[in-house]
Amino acid sequence: MKTRVLFLCLALTFSGSQVFAQLSKAEKKEWKKKAKEFKKNPANLKQLSEDKQVADNSVTTLTTQTKQLQSTISDKNARIAELEDQLSRMRSELTAAKAELAQLKLTPVINPMDFSKGVVFKVQVGAFKNKDLSKYFENNPNFGGEAGDKDKNEPQKITIGIFRDYWEADTFKKYMREMGVKDAWIVPYKDGTRVEIKDVLEGVTEEKAEKSAN
Repeated sequence: MKTRVLFLCLALTFSGSQVFAQLSKAEKKEWKKKAKEFKKNPANLKQLSEDKQVADNSVTTLTTQTKQLQSTISDKNARIAELEDQLSRMRSELTAAKAELAQLKLTPVINPMDFSKGVVFKVQVGAFKNKDLSKYFENNPNFGGEAGDKDKNEPQKITIGIFRDYWEADTFKKYMREMGVKDAWIVPYKDGTRVEIKDVLEGVTEEKAEKSAN
C-alpha cells in the first residue's frame, strides 16, 4: 500500500514538475509541505485522486451535453430561418393577392349577357325607309335596328345577331352573304352606342393575335 501511495506521489510530482517550475519560492515551499502531509496521510491523497477523477468525469459528461445542446440549438436556428423564409414568401403572396383584388375591384365586371355594356358587334342586313320593325326589337337582342333621322329622311337600319367576338360576327356576316344578303356588314357598338370600327380596331387586332397564338 505504501509503495502504491509513494508511486502515486511520485507520479503527481513528476506530472506537476512543469507547474512547480513556474511557481514562486513561497508556492514551492507550500506545495512541498502539502506533499509531505499527503505522504504521512495517503488516505487524503487517495481521496483527492478519486475526487479529481469524479470531477474529470463530470467535465466529460458536461462537455458532451453542451455539444448536444449546441447541435439542438443549431437545428432549431435552421428551422427558424426556414420558417421565416416561408413567412416572407407568404407575405409577398398576400401583398400580391391584395393588389390583384384591388385591381379587380377597380375593373368593372361585364355580364356577358348584358350587351349594353362593353364592345359588341352586330351584322347590318339592310336599311329601310318605309318599313318600321322597331316593335320586334324589344326583348329580342339578336334582332335590332336604329331609326334614322326623320328630318333627313334616313332609313331604319336593321341588324341581326350580336357578338362579343369580332371574328364570330365576321363568320356570321359571310353566312348572310352566302344566303343572298349581299349588303351584310359588321357594325360595332360600345356601351350601347354605335361607333366606328377604327375605334375598336385595337381590341379586334389583339383578339386575332391571341387566336393565332392558340
